[in-house]
Amino acid sequence: MSVEGLKAKIKQLEEELAVQKSINAQNAPAREKIAQMSSEVVDSNPYSRLMALKRMGIVDNYERIRELSVAVVGVGGVGSVTAEMLTRCGIGKLVLFDYDKVELANMNRLFFQPHQAGLSKVAAAAYTLRDINPDVEIETHNYNITTIENFNHFMERIQKGSLSGGPVDLVLSCVDNFEARMAINTACNELNQIWFESGVAENAVSGHIQLIIPGETACFACAPPLVVASNIDEKTLKREGVCAASLPTTMGIVAGFLVQNTLKFLLKFGQTTHYLGYSALTDFFPTMQLKPNPACDDSFCLERQKEFAAKPKPEVVEVSPVVEEVVHEDNEWGISLVDETPADAVEVTQSKPVGLAHGVDVAYELPAAESGSSGPTVQDTDISLEQLMAQMKKI
Repeated sequence: MSVEGLKAKIKQLEEELAVQKSINAQNAPAREKIAQMSSEVVDSNPYSRLMALKRMGIVDNYERIRELSVAVVGVGGVGSVTAEMLTRCGIGKLVLFDYDKVELANMNRLFFQPHQAGLSKVAAAAYTLRDINPDVEIETHNYNITTIENFNHFMERIQKGSLSGGPVDLVLSCVDNFEARMAINTACNELNQIWFESGVAENAVSGHIQLIIPGETACFACAPPLVVASNIDEKTLKREGVCAASLPTTMGIVAGFLVQNTLKFLLKFGQTTHYLGYSALTDFFPTMQLKPNPACDDSFCLERQKEFAAKPKPEVVEVSPVVEEVVHEDNEWGISLVDETPADAVEVTQSKPVGLAHGVDVAYELPAAESGSSGPTVQDTDISLEQLMAQMKKI
């Protein structure tokens, strides 16, 4: 690093330190009160109403969340709200990754504040989250995960970033570009790490979350977006003076879906979705499960597929339904029910194509080829084409 770069870095750190001292001075009384409230997690504590989930029979042991660690990659519109929700839920540790700075344009989000402009997003997030719940351990990394040097460190933190020094319990992708998603996908496939992918469209009115279990479900490279499959540099798609739209409502909804399913996955309650979409214009919520692609370009994905295929599958025991015969005490008139359906009658049903989400239908279906059709036919005659044209002209 050059002398000028080092001076700029020192100046940035000094500015961040000054802001932090100011924030600490303003929030010291509130922080002390919160620390006292959160020191004991019991059902009677107003700070821990989440413990009521256990009493209601929803979660076996909610307090276990304090032992879990989650990595959040991307602390933008979705990631910052996701980190805040997990902090308020009492997660044990958060590992945050991002390399952007807070801008005034980020004030349409639900998290950042004007006085944080100029700080790195991970630093600003750490300051806010520690004030919300000082029990949560926050680890921050302000760098681009797609570079070779940073990618190796990124993998190391996924592998050793938990409270116990082992792998994190879940990775949440909240990034806004395909390059970073592919980096997360590569790391998680190699480490056999389960993760959630999430995103919001550039028009800000649709989004999705997707659970990715290496080898069992499709990874991000199994069915990549067209821009990736076509080997197009996404940076060339950006237009001068045009930026992606951003709605705090859509960001908050997608973040809520993401955290809700994170809790279900980590605490083992309910059914964790494999894929959940959201279209704000029509209030459409498609769900589906994507199977891995046997021809995936990621070699580690193919290895995980082989490992999953080799695992013993639970036996499915088919239980035949017991049909109890209806016995009447008396049948004075000798009435009986007889199936009069002809034996050669065939019921024609139109089945839904396998793999489509509920609410998604095909635009058309190919007609079935029929042999020996008895439908309308054209009469075969010996009249030539010229004679037929002459007859048509007389009509």
